[in-house]
Amino acid sequence: MKVSLEEQVEEALYEVIDPELNMNIMDLGLVYTVQVRENGEVYVRLTLTTPGCPLHDTIVGGVETVLYSIDEVQNVEVDLVWTPAWTPDKMSRRAKEMLMF
Repeated sequence: MKVSLEEQVEEALYEVIDPELNMNIMDLGLVYTVQVRENGEVYVRLTLTTPGCPLHDTIVGGVETVLYSIDEVQNVEVDLVWTPAWTPDKMSRRAKEMLMF
């Protein structure tokens, strides 16, 4: 069964870990938008838990690294935004259980 590029991209984003919380960015609810465009272009709109988070380069670089590891991905655009602000409500049930929210 062939996995679509969209599914590969989403699965890869689960590999990006916020080192401070030791949890992937998808379960943390940091990823707001994922768009796979023509010609293998991928757009990711994400935020961080706090605007002053010193790990922004680490997390954005992690997103780029995992997405460029997919053969069909030709270009990655990561848009780091602060609106809407992240809240613990954006976390998955799994993340809330692991972090005891």
